[in-house]
Amino acid sequence: MATDKESSLLQKPADIFSREEIKALSARSNLRGAGLILHCWATIGLTWFICIEWTHPAIILVGIAIVGTRQLGLAIIGHDAAHHVLFENRQLNDWAAEWLLNRALVGASITPYRNYHFVHHRHTQQAGDPDLPLSAPFPTSRASLRRKIIRDLTGQTGFKQYGATIKSAFYPDDEFSLHAGVRRLAPNFLINLAFLAVFMLAGKWYLYFLLWIVPALTWHSLVSRIRNIAEHAVVPDNDDRLRNTRTTIASWPERMLLAPYFVNYHLEHHLLVSAPCYRLPAVHELLKSKGLMSHMEVRQGYAEVLRIAAPVNFSGPPPKYQEKPNNSLPGQS
Repeated sequence: MATDKESSLLQKPADIFSREEIKALSARSNLRGAGLILHCWATIGLTWFICIEWTHPAIILVGIAIVGTRQLGLAIIGHDAAHHVLFENRQLNDWAAEWLLNRALVGASITPYRNYHFVHHRHTQQAGDPDLPLSAPFPTSRASLRRKIIRDLTGQTGFKQYGATIKSAFYPDDEFSLHAGVRRLAPNFLINLAFLAVFMLAGKWYLYFLLWIVPALTWHSLVSRIRNIAEHAVVPDNDDRLRNTRTTIASWPERMLLAPYFVNYHLEHHLLVSAPCYRLPAVHELLKSKGLMSHMEVRQGYAEVLRIAAPVNFSGPPPKYQEKPNNSLPGQS
């Protein structure tokens, strides 16, 4: 059983895992990588089919939540691609990230996000962490968190973020360029035109907007915010790799509607970035077997995390940080 003092010294994978364990936990599977993508799109497609066949407001509301979570799922799988662990072949890895995961919304190449995200890993919760503004505003008041959730569910956050991405496509060098914007976004537009055509052929064109655009602007924004809060907000020690990142033990409904594809095992990902997402539960169990759970920042469910992020006895705001578009997952580069 590791003591707190011993645990605080475990800052590198080799400090915790043997060479054989790292090799096994880092093993990539092309079949499982393809399976993740297929599962995500199949879930979206099945949701669309059900809503087309049984169009009812209640079913559509559930469909919005499912599709919005799978849009986050596309980004999570793309996050694996950013770490070169989705496919063994790097060209296939990056092609799949762009064309099967990112382009369906407003994303493009995985490379800009990869460069950005690696800085986050090098400087997690430190002054040089580009994601620090996502966690630094917490803890906050419940009223403030409630306002954020309302902005997410009413589409205000989504319009701001997607609008910024679209605008940046037309201002690549801070000067307007119609050619650059069209070249950057034309493939995205054509993919979405194909989605719209599917709904038109089914005789329900409006469901494209209700089951693709609305989820992107609303539920996707909300679950992305909750995921951001869970991963690094209000962690107990910014300088300890076992405590500056959080793992959230997620229930089945939470995995379905909030945290798909093992994204809740974020501490394990930071400890061993070479592990594909489907091996993170095994990383968690191995850490548990090594007696490290008492030192790790692990919480039971997202409700507990939100109670920590917005406590009843909140006494005052943290230092001010300017809000920025959510760049913590790929898909909007």
